[in-house]
Amino acid sequence: MIVERVFLSAIIKGMKGSYEIDMCSGPLIPKILQFSVPLMLSGILQLLFNAADIIVVGQFTGSQAMAAVGSTGSLNNLIVNIFLGFSIGSSVLMARFYGAKENKNIHDLVHTSILLALLSGVILVFLGLALAKPLLTLMGTPYDVIDQAVLYMRIVFLGMPALITYDFGAGILRAIGDTRRPLAYLFIAGVINVCLNLFFVIVFGLGVAGVAIATIISQYTSAFLIIRCMMKSQSVYSLALKDLRINRQTLKQIVRIGLPAGIQGAVFNISNVLIQSSINSFGSIAMAGNTAASNIEGFVYTAMNSLYQASTSFTSQNIGARKTERIVPVLIACLSIVIAVGAILSGIAITFGEGLLGIYSSDAEVIQYGLQRLHVVCLTYFLCGMMDVACGSIRGMGYSMTPTIVSLTGACGLRILWIYTIFRMDHTLFNLYLSYPISWIVTFIAHIVCFIVFYRAWKNRTQGRMKVSRAALHSSR
Repeated sequence: MIVERVFLSAIIKGMKGSYEIDMCSGPLIPKILQFSVPLMLSGILQLLFNAADIIVVGQFTGSQAMAAVGSTGSLNNLIVNIFLGFSIGSSVLMARFYGAKENKNIHDLVHTSILLALLSGVILVFLGLALAKPLLTLMGTPYDVIDQAVLYMRIVFLGMPALITYDFGAGILRAIGDTRRPLAYLFIAGVINVCLNLFFVIVFGLGVAGVAIATIISQYTSAFLIIRCMMKSQSVYSLALKDLRINRQTLKQIVRIGLPAGIQGAVFNISNVLIQSSINSFGSIAMAGNTAASNIEGFVYTAMNSLYQASTSFTSQNIGARKTERIVPVLIACLSIVIAVGAILSGIAITFGEGLLGIYSSDAEVIQYGLQRLHVVCLTYFLCGMMDVACGSIRGMGYSMTPTIVSLTGACGLRILWIYTIFRMDHTLFNLYLSYPISWIVTFIAHIVCFIVFYRAWKNRTQGRMKVSRAALHSSR
């Protein structure tokens, strides 16, 4: 493919060195940045898939179409996140096996993961087609928006096999430190998505259906490229289609780590669905403003989320290599960087908020509603990054259920309680948005307490093994 060669040459071959990163030795901050920066760009490109949809329909179709596309986001995530949680389990295990140099386990993990991804994607197609209309109705989606929202959601779910497969494949590469090739593949898919958006909407006038079709074409492109990369690789993560099978022991490990992460993501989105339903009560203009602002915040979130993935991968590799002394420095470094990234990007988003919102819609009322959200949620977004980094460190140590319980109680439970108490007493958007920073602070504190407990347990366990080894060596002499 000529296009692929051009972009890979510009993005990858111009960068010297191996794709992998040695996370178990040397200075942390340069390596975390080497890992995170391409991942930030990858997340931003992935977010551009949805942003391009919203911008195109907002400018060329209208506010109702824009609200229709935006109103499906939290619901899509609610259905998809349980399956995406398995990719987190796969990535954590990959980092640990890679740090421990367990090549047989890596082979089983790669082939189990990709087959699991394909099967999960097919299941999601049927779930999306069946549940789109009843769930959007349950959310109280306005009558002037719901038909377009259902159409968009059903088409997008046809791309789920590609979305899940790319996510699993990219997770495997990122676990060993290769964040550059997933970036290149997303760049190619992103360019295709934007071009097709404009083509289907402006030339053919397909509206929300056009942007949905463009999205799934771009997703299948990125999935094809990631699978092709793994099949051509000569490294330990090489993929052979003839070896695709489910290894039961590997699957159990993926589910043990990934299922709690997926449940956490899904329940998080239950609270987001409730918030979206509350926003729906203010009408389609407020929905459109919220959609535009949340998309701008999404760029901040995806940049910070790269530090969550860094904390997970660096922690897991060092656990695999039994270098427990690096775990606390990994957490401190990731927290420092995520605070800086969140504060800087949020500041930019708020400073230029009116102009950025104007990209999504020229409606002055839509822009004002968007600014309301930015001045509360985006201003405090660094707290969300801190919460996620602490969660990632715990998950990298192999504890998946505890951060799930903490997140569900501290963030989701508190948010839901807020909606049915404080928000009900003072039915304003400001009061609704205030639930975000409060839940982030509470959950971050709880995660830090859990991290300290688990870190001490790992340290004591490692020291105990070293004492046993030294005693055995002494007795053999």
